[in-house]
Amino acid sequence: MKSKIIALSKNEDFKYLLKQKKVSNKYVTIFYGKLSNKNIRKFNVSFVTKKKIGNAVKRNKIKRRLRNIVNEAINKVSLKFYYSYLVIAKPTMLNNDYTIIKETLIQDLMKVH
Repeated sequence: MKSKIIALSKNEDFKYLLKQKKVSNKYVTIFYGKLSNKNIRKFNVSFVTKKKIGNAVKRNKIKRRLRNIVNEAINKVSLKFYYSYLVIAKPTMLNNDYTIIKETLIQDLMKVH
């Protein structure tokens, strides 16, 4: 099932998710929680990379990698669509192999269940 990934847009949604549950590893921190005004058929996930990580090219590369991993994870893992996710990248994502990052991120997404 191909689902529509929607990014969070409201500031209060970001603030709310930062106060909810989190799962962390050495590449990313995933905050997740239930939003009251969420459409259950759409998958809410936002990717955040801080300016401290690098210039725009590096930050966008990290976001592309994360988006691709989450798209694959939707097909492999039965993610909960009633949760909204906020994925904050860490600087270690730039220097590591894509497959290692993918494995650890999918394992963390499985922990959310």
